[in-house]
Amino acid sequence: MPHDYATRPRTEIKRRDREVADTTWIAAFLSRAPMAVLATVHAGRPFVNSNLFVYDPSRHVIYMHTARYGRTQANVDQDEQVCLSVSEMGRLLPAKKALEFSVEYSGVTIFGRARIIDDQAEAAYGLQLLLDKYFAHLRPGEHYQPISPDELERTTVYRIAIDEWSGKAKRVDADFAGAFLYSA
Repeated sequence: MPHDYATRPRTEIKRRDREVADTTWIAAFLSRAPMAVLATVHAGRPFVNSNLFVYDPSRHVIYMHTARYGRTQANVDQDEQVCLSVSEMGRLLPAKKALEFSVEYSGVTIFGRARIIDDQAEAAYGLQLLLDKYFAHLRPGEHYQPISPDELERTTVYRIAIDEWSGKAKRVDADFAGAFLYSA
């Protein structure tokens, strides 16, 4: 008989053999993962949006930004509760039976509270962390102009305070017969 998952902790991993509880692994995964999907709710309706993001381990928060006005901001203004999903796909794993086909994967799910940052110093800090993550080879003042107050007026920077997180991964032996990377 299936469990009543609505009553279980939201970070509980169904497949315990794939749970990753190592916070060092989770932090490293968040540092390298390129994209996240942010889930917000407004008036009982779900909304998801793909975003660039950066994890700041010193503050244990996520920073991201969007346009000055839009659905994400409207939703966060109404309800700060969010869920962030970050994942990556590994090799595809063929099998003799259709039901046994599988895939390697890793992922982290974060539950937290999103706030729009009004403090210009923290907003600039969060944006600079994003630039440092995605453009690590470029330096402000050398390769591009540092973030200006005018630029901060044209974007919305969010800080997601992490309440809970969970990690999950499926990896198989390197010599798994027929394993291959997906390509369209």
